[in-house]
Amino acid sequence: MRHNNVKNFREQLLMSKAELARKAGLSTLTIDRVEAGRPCRLDTKRKILIALGMRFEDKDQVFLD
Repeated sequence: MRHNNVKNFREQLLMSKAELARKAGLSTLTIDRVEAGRPCRLDTKRKILIALGMRFEDKDQVFLD
């Protein structure tokens, strides 16, 4: 499984999974899967980064693949 810091960044922003999902235009199930380290598409990563207020260039801080 791949590891990432999505949950850490989300919690630092005091954001719930549902709020992140809504801001990213994704389902909470997708957020659950990503936080669990399951693989996801590049577009999904981009949506999550934007919802976290980050740029795509910051992806290596969040997604550790």
